[in-house]
Amino acid sequence: MSLTGAEPPTRGQPLKKLLKPLKRAAAVMAVASIAFSLQPTAASADVAPQRDIGPTVVGGTPASQGEFPFMVRLSMGCGGALYEQDVVLTAAHCVDGSGPDTSITVTGGVVDLSDPAAIKVKSKEVLQAPGYNGYGKDWALIKLAEPIDQPTLKIAESAELNSGDFIVAGWGADREGGSQQQRLLKATVPFVDDATCSAAYGGDLIDAEEICAGYLDTGGIDACQGDSGGPMFRKDEAGEYVEVGIVSWGEGCARAGKPGVYTEVSTFAADIKAGAAQLG
Repeated sequence: MSLTGAEPPTRGQPLKKLLKPLKRAAAVMAVASIAFSLQPTAASADVAPQRDIGPTVVGGTPASQGEFPFMVRLSMGCGGALYEQDVVLTAAHCVDGSGPDTSITVTGGVVDLSDPAAIKVKSKEVLQAPGYNGYGKDWALIKLAEPIDQPTLKIAESAELNSGDFIVAGWGADREGGSQQQRLLKATVPFVDDATCSAAYGGDLIDAEEICAGYLDTGGIDACQGDSGGPMFRKDEAGEYVEVGIVSWGEGCARAGKPGVYTEVSTFAADIKAGAAQLG
């Protein structure tokens, strides 16, 4: 899986930080022809250039039906996870601000998007992380018009699980510059410490807000275009999956020396809880 893409687009959509790696959102595919940085919102002259956003899981394998029932696909080309049965946690760069929004279709309950059993629900309201400007704070919540009857994914409330091996999953591209996938892919990626990750990106890492994972020496496995907003997760001591990261950005997909960068969920756990409580 590869989550990011700079030349081709990687994990993002609209562009803001043209000098940074792309964010990994699928909706950005249409923008890929005009820039090599995929971020969720439109570029703005008074905003620092944004990082690349990306697509699907590179080097992944097909997930089994019911293996990750909390996974959902968003119609703008991003991923997400059920925080509550009627609330999706995704990336801020995947949405366009906060407020009432009925334009997003959320698909859940299946690994194959063409499965007639797919559950499709419209959005009702969106909450983009307060203060989000394309750099850090890359999380958002989508309130659904009705619940999706599937298990939810817990979020990490401390940094205790921010190490070891993680699972990433998504319907994004299976190679840099590739096409979105119809079937959910999964892959395992190892933790990369902040100092190493920051050095890989020339210091462009917000240590307190971002967490990195990937095969630094060899590459080959990563999130990619269209995977943006999807969860990076692992099991806790009780054997339950917990979301520790949100697919955010990276340079290209699965490139050696360029690990995937994820929003560090534990940093924003209190804000996410408060945000979900205020959604109507």
